Amino acid sequence: MTKIPPVVRRFLCVGALVICCSIAALAQDVSEAVKRWEEFDFAKDKILMSQIARLPLEDLQLLRGIVFGRHGRVFKDPAIKTYLKDRPWYQPNPDFKNSMLNATEVRNLDVIRDAEAGKHEFLQPGDMRYWRSRALPRRKLGQHTSAEWLVLRSEVEAIHGKRFDDQPWLQQYFDERYWYKPNDRYDSKLLTEVERKNLQLIATAQSKQRRLAISPGDMELFENKLISEGMLKGLSLHELRLLRNEIYARHGRSFRAAWLQQYFWSQPWYEQKEDFQDEQVSGSDKLNIETIVRYENRMHDELGKKPLTRAMLAGLFVEDVEKMRQEIYARRGKIFKEPWLQAYFASFDWYKPNPDFNDSMLTAIERQNLASLAAYSKKAESVLDAVEG
Repeated sequence: MTKIPPVVRRFLCVGALVICCSIAALAQDVSEAVKRWEEFDFAKDKILMSQIARLPLEDLQLLRGIVFGRHGRVFKDPAIKTYLKDRPWYQPNPDFKNSMLNATEVRNLDVIRDAEAGKHEFLQPGDMRYWRSRALPRRKLGQHTSAEWLVLRSEVEAIHGKRFDDQPWLQQYFDERYWYKPNDRYDSKLLTEVERKNLQLIATAQSKQRRLAISPGDMELFENKLISEGMLKGLSLHELRLLRNEIYARHGRSFRAAWLQQYFWSQPWYEQKEDFQDEQVSGSDKLNIETIVRYENRMHDELGKKPLTRAMLAGLFVEDVEKMRQEIYARRGKIFKEPWLQAYFASFDWYKPNPDFNDSMLTAIERQNLASLAAYSKKAESVLDAVEG
C-alpha cells in the first residue's frame, strides 16, 4: 500500500473538514430559507414568482409541502414527508381533501408548481400545465415508465377537464390533483395547437423508448410504403385499432365510435371531410389496412386459444391491460354495466351481445389469460406509487 506523506494527509483532512462545514452551512441556509416561508400565510397572502424564482428546486418542493402540510396532507415524496414530520405545527390528516384549499392557496400552488416545472431538467408528471402554452423541447423529455408517459399525455387533456372513467386508477390520480376540474362536456377540440404538438412529441418519444417500429401517429410515413406484420410487434390491440383507423382518418373520415372520433380530433393533422368514402382508400393504404387487420384478428383470436406469455405483456401500456382483459369476456358476448366499455366493444363488428353470458362459458385458457392480465395489471398500477404529481 502507498504511504501518504504527513503533510499531504494533513492537507486532505483540512480539505475534507472545509467541505463538510460548507455542506453543513449550506444545509442550514436552505433550512432557514424554508423556515422563513413557514411564517407566510399562504391562505391569505399571494406570492409572486419573483419572490421564489431563485429558490432551488428542493426548497420549492418543501414550499409546496408547507401549503398542503398546513391541512395535514400525507405525502409519498420522502423529502417532503421527512421535512413535515419534523415540523411542530404539522398534524397528519389521512382524510385530507383538496377542497380544504381556498382560492388563494390554489393560486399560490400554481405559482410554486410553475417555478418547479421551469427548473426540472427533464419533464415530470405534473409539469404539463407549465407547458400548455409553451412548445416542449425534445431535450426535456427524458426517460419514463409506461405509467408516467400515460400520466404526461393524459395531463394535457385533464387540464381541460377530460374524465378517464375507462381507466379508474387514472381518474383517481387526477381526482387527487388540486387543480383538476372534471368537465362532462370535454371535447378534444379544446386543445390548442401547442398542446396537440406537445402530445404528438410525447407519443413519439414514448414509442422510441419502447423500440416500436411503428405506432399510432406514424402512418404519414407509410402513405406510399408497405408495412409488414413484423413491424407491428409490441403494439396492443387498442393501438392496432388506432393505427388501422388512422389510415382512414388521414383521408378525412369521420367516425361513429365516440372514442375514435375524440382521439383523432386531438391530432394536429386531422381534418374531417364530409364527402369522404371508404372506397377512396386504395393502393398501399388499403394493403396496410389489410395487414393490420390480419395481425389484429390473430391477436384477438389468440386471447382464447393460446396462453399469454410474459413477452406479450411486457410491451403493453397500463391503460390497455383492462381493455385486453375485458376483451376476453367480450369475445363471449358479455354485456357490460359500464357505458363506456359497452360502447367501446359495440363499435367492433365481431362483438355479439349475449344476455345469457356467464363465467362458466370461459375456457381454461381464457381463465388462465385473465389471471395473467390481472397479475400484470396489479404490477403496472403499483408504478404510480412513485408518481406524486
